[in-house]
Amino acid sequence: MEPTTETAKTPVTQLTAINLAKVLTILCLLGFALVYGIHDHRQTLYLCLHVSYCLWWLLEQWLFPQRRQQVFTEPADIPSFVGILGFVGIFYALPGYFAFTNPQPIADLTIAIALPLYIFGSLINTSADIQKMTAKDMGAKLVQDGIWRSVRHINYLGDLMRYTSFSIIAGSLWAFLLPMMIVGLYFQRIIEKEKSMATKYRDFANYQAQSTRLLPWIW
Repeated sequence: MEPTTETAKTPVTQLTAINLAKVLTILCLLGFALVYGIHDHRQTLYLCLHVSYCLWWLLEQWLFPQRRQQVFTEPADIPSFVGILGFVGIFYALPGYFAFTNPQPIADLTIAIALPLYIFGSLINTSADIQKMTAKDMGAKLVQDGIWRSVRHINYLGDLMRYTSFSIIAGSLWAFLLPMMIVGLYFQRIIEKEKSMATKYRDFANYQAQSTRLLPWIW
């Protein structure tokens, strides 16, 4: 009998779960629009910004397929897969719920604060991701120039700015539970990543001395 070879199964990664979670978020937001309706620019603005962000997350991986080999490559078992769907897919839509159930018209000042936060947060996050991805493809080790030179986790800062803008548009203090949870999540990630980077890169100590973790000039 000739030996047979079994095709190794590719494990489902956390990125796959996050991608599905982004689709779930879009469905949640569209559901809010159908159930509660659109009564003001608040709902229109929120729907456009949050859905466009989720679509960009998915589109970015099509434009830059190598990114799929660089982020969230850890395997996702069933509990973590379900947890990601619940947290990233449903909980991340929480500000949208408050935006669609808020009967008050959105103020011009609110828009003037939220829109720049979203725009600059998105630019910072995307620029940081693309610079690091390109540098890694070219063989770079520790990326510490360009947009990364002053803040070591600048991509997290951009992401946090974007989600804070969603909460501002929602117009409810409860909506700020999301960015607060993200801060806690990023704090844990930053501590873990910095420990790993300190052992992985010889020049990380110099980089630490010349930059902050997340907030420019503060921390």
